[in-house]
Amino acid sequence: SWNLPLFVHVAGAMAVTAALVTAVGSLILAWRATGEERAAITRFGFRTLLYAGIPAYFVMRIGAEWIYSKEYSGDNDPGWIGIGYGTADLGGILIVIATILTWLGARRLRSGGGGGLAKAGTVLATLVVALYVIAIWAMTTKPS
Repeated sequence: SWNLPLFVHVAGAMAVTAALVTAVGSLILAWRATGEERAAITRFGFRTLLYAGIPAYFVMRIGAEWIYSKEYSGDNDPGWIGIGYGTADLGGILIVIATILTWLGARRLRSGGGGGLAKAGTVLATLVVALYVIAIWAMTTKPS
């Protein structure tokens, strides 16, 4: 009875992590590029966050709530669930902020500026990857 919700959660988590790693990789690559190439790579990173990262986050989060409602009542939840909720909630906010900053940076790069905004978005997206590595550790090792 909990296989489908767990599958939805894990598939969403894998997709959001893959989208973030792809976006961060491209945005870091954009730091070394110049001119129109830098703007194009930054736009790719923005689109990856917007079209893959945010929807995958919602799939992951909906799957998490679904499996939680089937398995736990809210009393004496294991510690790893708190870690998962904390990293997911903070990560979701940071993904949205990183997407907005990257979008603003990509728009300004066309006119010659905006590199700082795109770099700030890169740093935030990298922070989310680190948070999700912690969540993956917590979900697999299940510390008490």
